[in-house]
Amino acid sequence: MRRTPVYYYSSSSGLVRLFAERLGRPVHDLSEREVRQSLADGPWVLLTPSYKTGNPANDTIPEAVRRFLASPANRRHLVGVMGSGNRNFGRYYQRAAREIAELSGRPVLFEFELSGTPWDVQECVRILEELDAALDRRDALRAHDSDAFPAAPTAAAL
Repeated sequence: MRRTPVYYYSSSSGLVRLFAERLGRPVHDLSEREVRQSLADGPWVLLTPSYKTGNPANDTIPEAVRRFLASPANRRHLVGVMGSGNRNFGRYYQRAAREIAELSGRPVLFEFELSGTPWDVQECVRILEELDAALDRRDALRAHDSDAFPAAPTAAAL
């Protein structure tokens, strides 16, 4: 079964990194330059914190996340967004994940506060396993459909 990778950004506090590492799947740290400059080769999930604290001039989306999403290939393979936040941010709580989901047309899969609780990790693992299964079914249907229908004739064959 597939294990959809999670690309995440974590500040120096390491709270998001701690959460990502407890998910039991491939994780890639966008604070590392080589990861940020790489291309996802298949479906992936973004895990991002939000940092806006009420100052309208501050952006909620970390720059490393923006840079990774600047690639059309990476945007195309994005299948969902998860967010970490701090409820002290008020209406800006989870704003980065929600904004990215809205702009990309992808769902917010899960939200948690700070580094999450053990329940948060367990629930997120469950959600990601359901996503993996759904992606496997989608791929199987695509493979079946391409086997069931012959290729369209070329203009030369007509």
